[in-house]
Amino acid sequence: MRFLTAACFVLACLCAVPSAGQAQQLGTIQSPILTVESERLFAESQFGQRVARQIEAESAVLAAENRRIESELTAEEKDLTERRPGMDAGAFRALADAFDEKVQTIRRTQDAKARVLSQRRDADRLEFLQAAAPVLEVLMREAGASVILERSSVFFSANASDITDEAIARIDQTIGDGVKDPP
Repeated sequence: MRFLTAACFVLACLCAVPSAGQAQQLGTIQSPILTVESERLFAESQFGQRVARQIEAESAVLAAENRRIESELTAEEKDLTERRPGMDAGAFRALADAFDEKVQTIRRTQDAKARVLSQRRDADRLEFLQAAAPVLEVLMREAGASVILERSSVFFSANASDITDEAIARIDQTIGDGVKDPP
């Protein structure tokens, strides 16, 4: 008899709770815990796509500059190597040391440029998250949720709790690509 009572209780609960499909049809997901794929949220948003295009373009410029510098340094090294047999050992050593210092300085400069790009990407991501926070808060409120977890950190969940697509759509509608129009 207990088993039958428990089975009826479980069946009644299952019938009372809307399925993921029914919840989607009703509109907003209703769940105390939501999930989001933050990488996709950023990458597929208009804001993230703009940032990716800008970083890619600047990275291409930096890569072209690095190739040009490498070519120049290779030619300079070759010239120095060809001049070596006719030079005094001390004079050659001074030129070789100066060349090595030049290469190290250029490497530090180019590495610093690459770090600036990386830091800008991180700053842009932070700016995106700050701009997206109010939209995510509204989604939480509408769903009756108290938390949004990173989807990849969740061991097991129903896909119905994932708000990534809806968040992207609303963020795009709210902040677009993040470029503010001049007054």
